[in-house]
Amino acid sequence: MNIRLATPPEVAAGELRRTVDWALGTRRSIRAFLPTPVSSHDVTAILDVARYCASGVNTQPWHVHVVVGAAKERLSEAILRVYEDPSRMAALDEPYDYYPQEWISPYIDRRRKVGWDLYSLLGIEKGDKARMHAQHGRNYRFFGAPVGLMFTIDRHMGRGSLIDYGMFLQNIMIAARGRGLDTCPQAAFNAFHQVIAEQLDIPDQQMFVCGMSLGYADTSRVENSLVTNRVAVEEFTTFHQR
Repeated sequence: MNIRLATPPEVAAGELRRTVDWALGTRRSIRAFLPTPVSSHDVTAILDVARYCASGVNTQPWHVHVVVGAAKERLSEAILRVYEDPSRMAALDEPYDYYPQEWISPYIDRRRKVGWDLYSLLGIEKGDKARMHAQHGRNYRFFGAPVGLMFTIDRHMGRGSLIDYGMFLQNIMIAARGRGLDTCPQAAFNAFHQVIAEQLDIPDQQMFVCGMSLGYADTSRVENSLVTNRVAVEEFTTFHQR
């Protein structure tokens, strides 16, 4: 498969804009998926169009490991064995600092709000560590999605390549929306990078970036009704005119 994008699609400009805006505006992190299979053709088509994102001097620094079926189940079980063992959890590290070492406002406020908004929908009260632990552990079963994506990058690449990688990930998520699919990008996998490398035979020169669940959203699940707040354009934009 080799999607060619040089020729614009034969759709009206207004319709094209609305379609792109719809895909961007409806992308959400889905935390409960249907078991409905996703064909390898669709996965390949999503990756095929996602590769057209920008990257510095065309480095294209991404590598994708697609896990489905028995391979996905083995990976989940290997991670969960560590997740349920406090001594092994204490020994974990992360391949890079995804989050800040010290949280400050307004970022800590946004983090807390999305966490408690989700727990509120699920009926998980503050202090209920057992249910919080169980809910977080659902990450490692890909929230029931039939497809898991594991992303790595060559360790020789600089931090700027992670900007390129972010655009690649966004392209995947938007291309999925265009096919009626949903995703959940997951930094929750990062602490388990060594387990993932062992299970998927990822070479040492490849650094783990993040994981992602891919599938059809289960719209009957209350957690999928969560819509996160976004700050207004005026709050993060400065126009310089003189």
